[in-house]
Amino acid sequence: MVQDFVILCAAGMLVSVLLMVGQKALVVAIRLYGVQSLLLGVLAGALGLAGHRSHLLVTAVLTLVLKAALIPWFLLRVIDRVGIRREIQPYLNVPASLILCLGLTVVGYRLSVGMAAARQGVPHQVVGVALSMVLVGLFLMATRRKAITQILALLTLENAVFLAAVGATVGMPLVVELGISFDVILAVLVLGTLVNRIVDRFESMDTSRLSSLRG
Repeated sequence: MVQDFVILCAAGMLVSVLLMVGQKALVVAIRLYGVQSLLLGVLAGALGLAGHRSHLLVTAVLTLVLKAALIPWFLLRVIDRVGIRREIQPYLNVPASLILCLGLTVVGYRLSVGMAAARQGVPHQVVGVALSMVLVGLFLMATRRKAITQILALLTLENAVFLAAVGATVGMPLVVELGISFDVILAVLVLGTLVNRIVDRFESMDTSRLSSLRG
């Protein structure tokens, strides 16, 4: 029962990432990241309860509070301040992006089959989702112009790494997770400030404008 629930949560996370690829509204993309983090927190909590792992329960609470609530709230405030709410003219159009990301998802699952943890059942599914999310997150970072979308891609990569850790192993030690959570919050604050500076300077969140600073 718990295994089925974990697989369902992992599948929901993968769907949320694919929906982010096809989404141009920044508000919706941020909310999709919140849903993705919510599913990750619920997944970690389920594994913690099933395996009597108190550190996973603490990690689940941190994930729900920081990643599912505070970070989306902060990013929504950033885009409200700068007044830019859509991803305009990505480097690759939405249909082509979705097709490529579906291919990357297949690659991620194929890679997970060859891993030693794949013989354990549930980790095969979870690691497959995690690897697929890593590939799709990297794709988002490379093909989107807006700084907010690139921040969301970076946060998706962090979620994917954590998903692999809790799905294929007993999870990271609590002190490591606390350190990572602090780093994520600090990175989001710094990147949010950077977005404000980019908009103040260029009146746009298009990171390709930064190339004009060279010279």
